[in-house]
Amino acid sequence: MSSNSFGKLFTVTTFGESHGPAIGCVIDGCPPGLPIGTEEFRQDLDRRATGRSRYTSQRHEADEVEILSGVYEGQTTGTPIALLIRNTDQRSKDYGGIVSTFRPGHADYTYWQKYGIRDPRGGGRSSARETTMRVAAAVIAKKWLAERHGVHVRGYLAQMGEVTPDAFDWNAVEQNPFFWPDAEQVPALEAYVNALRKSGDSVGARVNVVADGVPPGWGEPIYGKLDGDLASALMSINAVKGVEIGDGFAAVSQRGSQHRDEMYLDGFTSNHAGGILGGISTGQAVTASIVLKPTSSILIPGHSVNLAGEPVEVVTKGRHDPCVGIRATPIAEAMMAMVLMDHALRHRAQCADVGVVGPRIP
Repeated sequence: MSSNSFGKLFTVTTFGESHGPAIGCVIDGCPPGLPIGTEEFRQDLDRRATGRSRYTSQRHEADEVEILSGVYEGQTTGTPIALLIRNTDQRSKDYGGIVSTFRPGHADYTYWQKYGIRDPRGGGRSSARETTMRVAAAVIAKKWLAERHGVHVRGYLAQMGEVTPDAFDWNAVEQNPFFWPDAEQVPALEAYVNALRKSGDSVGARVNVVADGVPPGWGEPIYGKLDGDLASALMSINAVKGVEIGDGFAAVSQRGSQHRDEMYLDGFTSNHAGGILGGISTGQAVTASIVLKPTSSILIPGHSVNLAGEPVEVVTKGRHDPCVGIRATPIAEAMMAMVLMDHALRHRAQCADVGVVGPRIP
């Protein structure tokens, strides 16, 4: 299978399957001298993990990172960094009934059509388990961005089904299992997810991600636009069916006089463009949103076909999320962080000695 690598200068290649012995990644292009230890991966991996609350899949993985190369005496050496996480809670028997059946809404059918073979255990390579290594790799990107440029990436669940936040508080996001910015709504979300699980159905979600402190000038026109690479990276996340930069599709109903972000010497008056113009960062916050489809693995019977070309009824059993968006926030943060680090290195390579000409708007 090709296309398992991401980035130009900060390059991440992931490998492994949901129910294989391990998953891992190789990170190439990380500058030397960045302090990093295994304990630094714990927080973000726990934020992404299943089984940490009753509202996600109950698969319990240890997610202990092993650093195999690229780090010496606690610092990156500039050589490829290899990370490994061993799978410890596979339950492959849950998938014994779908070995010869295509689950509707999953990649079973398309993988079979492309390769003529597939790993049915938890979706194999198409499982969201693969995103664990993206989050692990982004721990390095987040730290480098913060230390070298003061850039901080964070996200939150902005919509689950028809429910949207009534208020917004960044401090509330990390205080509940939904990454929800309104603490008073959390009990209602709990009841909502419990009802979903009881019904055997699922629902979609929207996640917003924001990078503060991004300097102006990152991004490469025409085919290396920052927003183009960001959209591609976010779209690569499992279950994502839509990406918006800034106001995104809301721009359809806006007038030019409303959408343009006017400038004064003391700053921009708005950020409808999401901090990117002409594919290059403006110095404002970089903002993006992703839409995730409802989980296809549900208990409600659905029509499909099997390998013999016969019609079948499918009920997917096992441990699944009633809403994959609940734990997608760290994954969206990871992809934005890796895109930004890649572009920071690309900008440094070509334009490190470019002086600021004219006013720089804060």
